Amino acid sequence: MPQNDVRPRAVHRTWWRAPLVASSLGLPFLVLEYNWFAAHDGPGAFGGVLYWSLALLALAWALPHRPALRTTRVVAAGAGLGCALLPVLFALALGAALASG
Repeated sequence: MPQNDVRPRAVHRTWWRAPLVASSLGLPFLVLEYNWFAAHDGPGAFGGVLYWSLALLALAWALPHRPALRTTRVVAAGAGLGCALLPVLFALALGAALASG
């Protein structure tokens, strides 16, 4: 092999699984939350969470498809999903606290 030849980098064949699962679960919640917040004069305190979750999901899709970045991709997808579910979980916890007391 000549010195200047570069071997093709290994491509992770199932790179799309983590972003697909996180996006399919998180994007419907993001759309519902954005519409709900838009109907109530803007996102307010949860605006940053919505933007961070969308950015993390986009990062999970945009990372290079190498096996070395698998953990980073899974963490970005999981954090994006967690941020997408945060307002819903907060509303459920608040509703449960108000109903019990």
